[in-house]
Amino acid sequence: MDARDPDEADTAPVEPGDDAATLAELAEVEAELDTRWPETKIEPSLTRISALMDLLGSPQHGYPAIHIAGTNGKTSVARMVDALLIALHRRTGRITSPHLQRVTERISVDGKPISARTYIDTYRELEPYITMVDDSSTATGGPRMSKFEVLTAISYAVFAEAPVDVAVVETGMGGRWDATNVVDATVAVITPIAMDHADYLGDTLAEIAGEKAGIIKKAADELVPTDPVTVIAPQEPEVMDVLLRETVDAGTIVARQNSEFAVLDSITAVGGQMLQIQGLGGVYDEVYLPLHGAHQAANAALALAAVEAFFGAGPDRQLDIDAVRAGFAAVASPGRLERVRNAPTVFVDAAHNPHGGEALARALAEEFDFRRLVGVVGMLGDKDAEGFLEAVEPVFDHVVLTNNGSPRALDTEALAEIALPIFGEDRVVVKPFLPDAVETAIGLAEESDGEPVAGAGVVITGSVVTAGAARTLFGKEPS
Repeated sequence: MDARDPDEADTAPVEPGDDAATLAELAEVEAELDTRWPETKIEPSLTRISALMDLLGSPQHGYPAIHIAGTNGKTSVARMVDALLIALHRRTGRITSPHLQRVTERISVDGKPISARTYIDTYRELEPYITMVDDSSTATGGPRMSKFEVLTAISYAVFAEAPVDVAVVETGMGGRWDATNVVDATVAVITPIAMDHADYLGDTLAEIAGEKAGIIKKAADELVPTDPVTVIAPQEPEVMDVLLRETVDAGTIVARQNSEFAVLDSITAVGGQMLQIQGLGGVYDEVYLPLHGAHQAANAALALAAVEAFFGAGPDRQLDIDAVRAGFAAVASPGRLERVRNAPTVFVDAAHNPHGGEALARALAEEFDFRRLVGVVGMLGDKDAEGFLEAVEPVFDHVVLTNNGSPRALDTEALAEIALPIFGEDRVVVKPFLPDAVETAIGLAEESDGEPVAGAGVVITGSVVTAGAARTLFGKEPS
């Protein structure tokens, strides 16, 4: 999982109500939290987050939840689920990670990020209890709470205070030992699983799937039992085997994409696509999704099935079609093939692994007709740069390699050593400073033998951090 560089967050545009003094205080809180274990370091234990939740009166048990794990598409699916629930008149709380520009993006109520003031005040209220858990853990030789554990606790507390009707929760990394996994989820969603975070989750797809399958759990022992449902995206055979075994052990109902639900049709439309989806409750047609790519259409089907499962939809019960259309029409997924400029067209995309790169390349090839397309790529050092660059090479005429400013960024010269055999010397440019890289890419896209090229485009990609820095560069508000 990409960790956001806190220094970059300070450059984000000011949200209404978040004045300079408040943002300075937010930076202080972030500096405190950055002294803790980073999000890229996990321990196979829920002991600390569970202890904190107990001290807080278990706020995460005050509302039902839809829990989302997987490798790619989690944030987009979470945003779609959130939009659908809001259209169906439910008050929602949403957790996503990592953020693009400001940490408050991670915690949303009613589809909008919480204010910096709410984030700060909630943290300060929880701080004495966090210290108690820290002291208890360190007294026995354990670590303090991690930054992600604290962020999760803030989220669940904010949701209880709101209060929300349902929480939409994206895991951080993994699933079984992810801090979010103390929530009561009636619906578990597993997006496509691919190789990523092998150092932490396992060296094989089956091992990674086993960790992510940890969000699939038995029904809670309640007076009014609810049958839990697991909604599964298309997977490699070895991954699907692991997931289905987990559903059998947990006794959950299973809904599989391209079996119980599917995308029936997709037609490219202005600013997105028009979908026909076979849901659990029947066919939903004329659904406009303002996002590009077959992967986003697949994410939409997954989100729809999750919301249907949450409400108990089935062959004899369909969700209100007008609400479904309104929900999808309202979806936004910043940093996911997001247009930030016209003439030439400039997109920002947070793809950062081979699977994400393949989805990006496919969307660019199938939905656009650029005469020249230039990529601006900045990656983190722990990612499969070779696999990512190989995935996007067919669609980029040139690639400009850059540094996104993160302490974890892959050095541009090292990135160039990887890119040169893939693209060839004539197609690779190195510009370590992101604004210079973007300016260079625009120039490459527009010029051909001294003549401007019509139908030129630029895609800034390679990392969530790169996408966030690019959004800030183009004056986009955190959302």
